[in-house]
Amino acid sequence: MCGIAGYLAFKPVGLENGTSTLKAMCDSIQHRGPDADGMFVDPDTGVALGQRRLAIVDLTETGEQPMTSPSGRYCIVYNGEIYGFLDLRQQLIDHGVTFRGTSDTEVLLASMDLWGIRKTLDLVHGMFAFAVLDRQSNRVVFARDRLGKKPLYLGVKGGHLLFGSELKALRAHPAFGTREADRRAQAQYARYAFIPAPLTIYQDVMKLPAGTMVEVQLDAPPVSSQDLVDGLRTFWDLRDRVEACRADPYGDETQALGGIEDALHSAVGERMVADVPVGTFLSGGIDSSLITAMMQEQAAGKVISFTVRFDHDATNEADYAAAIAKHLGTDHHEVTATPEMAFDLLQKLPQVYDEPFADPSAFPTLLVSQLARAQLKVVMSGDGGDESFGGYERYVRMMAMERIGAKLPGPAVSALAASPAFVTNAAAKVLRPLAPTSMRDQITPDRLAKVASIARHPDFRSRYDALFTLWNPPAANCQGVFQTHQLPDGLSSVDKMMLLDSELYLPESILVKADRASMSTGLEIRAPLLDYRVVEAAWRSPDSLRYNGKSGKVALRRLLDKRVPKALYDRPKQGFGIPLNDWLRGPLKSIASDVFASDNLVGEVFDRAQLNKRWSEHLSGTRNWGPHLWVVLMYHFWQEEWLR
Repeated sequence: MCGIAGYLAFKPVGLENGTSTLKAMCDSIQHRGPDADGMFVDPDTGVALGQRRLAIVDLTETGEQPMTSPSGRYCIVYNGEIYGFLDLRQQLIDHGVTFRGTSDTEVLLASMDLWGIRKTLDLVHGMFAFAVLDRQSNRVVFARDRLGKKPLYLGVKGGHLLFGSELKALRAHPAFGTREADRRAQAQYARYAFIPAPLTIYQDVMKLPAGTMVEVQLDAPPVSSQDLVDGLRTFWDLRDRVEACRADPYGDETQALGGIEDALHSAVGERMVADVPVGTFLSGGIDSSLITAMMQEQAAGKVISFTVRFDHDATNEADYAAAIAKHLGTDHHEVTATPEMAFDLLQKLPQVYDEPFADPSAFPTLLVSQLARAQLKVVMSGDGGDESFGGYERYVRMMAMERIGAKLPGPAVSALAASPAFVTNAAAKVLRPLAPTSMRDQITPDRLAKVASIARHPDFRSRYDALFTLWNPPAANCQGVFQTHQLPDGLSSVDKMMLLDSELYLPESILVKADRASMSTGLEIRAPLLDYRVVEAAWRSPDSLRYNGKSGKVALRRLLDKRVPKALYDRPKQGFGIPLNDWLRGPLKSIASDVFASDNLVGEVFDRAQLNKRWSEHLSGTRNWGPHLWVVLMYHFWQEEWLR
């Protein structure tokens, strides 16, 4: 929908200078909202609220922000969409509220006027991040949606509180000052290729975690970002909802499948409400195919669909997507990704992801967003299906590692984990013929080494953390984030993985990738599988409809079976990535070699000896270190862009 930015000076500001500063912050994120801008500056209190608008619902001036509530108490800037807002609007009308326009922003404010901010957060659902000035209580409240679809950064710099949808908005304020990296964030990035909330790459800047809010009193300025972290309040907690759903399960598979279908059908329908056309990303996988099918069922005409093609068999799903599009009758479009495009975008990615971020699928996500934006402002995606319905292949691998860890002697596992590449290569050759035919392709030296490195850990939480770990930072003694997150009792190992993924990997990696790539082009992505009612329906369902011990997404497969022939989608999961290993040995080899020779990367973030070893093994073909090396590349280009 847009981008927001602003600051709290906690003292009077000159109107002209205050507006000029706010404009610079908003202009830095113009790509998020190219249609219009809006600014509010109160020179007496030093409160400045700004927005860049992507007009999707109520395209007239009555939908513009900042917007003030009917009573005048609240003034808001918000990024996102409230789904099902027409029902809430009718409830407010029944209470005597009148409306000037048709936007969800006006409904959000009217609800705050009538019921308050906290109850409104319980009533609304969708994707949102907002800052709202409450004149009556002399405070500003910040909040982020339940699953973390929309971002919000808050920083305490030079006596000011700065906020924005992206870090570049905070950097545009003069009070931001020096750009000093946070060592803890560097360590987490090196481990996981993303930085989990509330950390950010900068000291004294935090990310608002999903499902939380924080209140800032204008007469009590925070001293540091830690004050903001300490003041966080949770208004929706996935762990609490998981426990509640498990305590109130569906009666049987039939009831559960119906509940999931009803919730998803409603979520898709609500996300089709817009004053502009809505398209869809169609990869050819289960999630995007089901979303597209449900969209086409509810659409008046042909749904426009988009996908990325790779000239590489291991990563190309475009033919499957085209076949599904033909079956469903969508108006289908595709773009072909080439190594040359990757080279061109290497310099652009740090501008899009303005803190270190190294998911290789950011590249095709950016390409398909550019393709879609040439025709539309809004698309749907299948994000969220893996985390709630057990769809990741690593769930299968982790269960295998659990069995291996229980059966193999510890010294044997440790020895294999520490073995040079030629030993794991030889072991893979010996074990591959002994495995079932369906699993032989999965027994590779890379996976064997990874299994050994994970299985040697003593408990599930440390093994799961090791599954995600790419680099162990040499100078930062940083405990793994997956080890520190508390979980409800009584969960199976797969349930724990899905919950951890939903709390950490989903909002801090998957949704960051989608938000920045799409919004860099002025495109909004809506994800029906992230509707909290769909998530709760999944957790109320029996295990047999999520991960059944052999495969995941059982319920989604059954729903798709009703709409698409199984032959069009029933194949191993491929993901949405690039042929990274081959590209690093080919067209990206020269630039990667130059980066890895740089002295700027070693010491505080990456170990030189380990980096040299992995790069050498990768070039020789004895191991595939593509994702690990990509982490180093992306950090280098981010550093060159933002720390110079």
